[in-house]
Amino acid sequence: PAADRRPAADDRRDPRPASDTRRPAATARSAARSAARQLRELIGRDPEGITSVERHEDGWLVGVEVLETHRIPDSTDILAEYRVQVDDEGELVSYRRTRRYYRGRSEDRT
Repeated sequence: PAADRRPAADDRRDPRPASDTRRPAATARSAARSAARQLRELIGRDPEGITSVERHEDGWLVGVEVLETHRIPDSTDILAEYRVQVDDEGELVSYRRTRRYYRGRSEDRT
């Protein structure tokens, strides 16, 4: 009878979806923090702030603003924006500097 039949190995699998066993995907906030921390470790400069966070394929693209050169007065400081990619676990995948600019200059993007 069917009731006496032992379950096959496939029937004894964990009923939870495979995605439940993975670490949770990074949130926008945790991805931004992770990107800023790892960028600081790589370039040796402290981030000034986060300029953007956007979902991208299997992770996040984060814009990080960094003080490159301090000058007096502060309005002549040279800042840089880096584009940092982290995966869903918040690990750095890539980064690159996308622009440099003076702190006192207004942004003129058209």
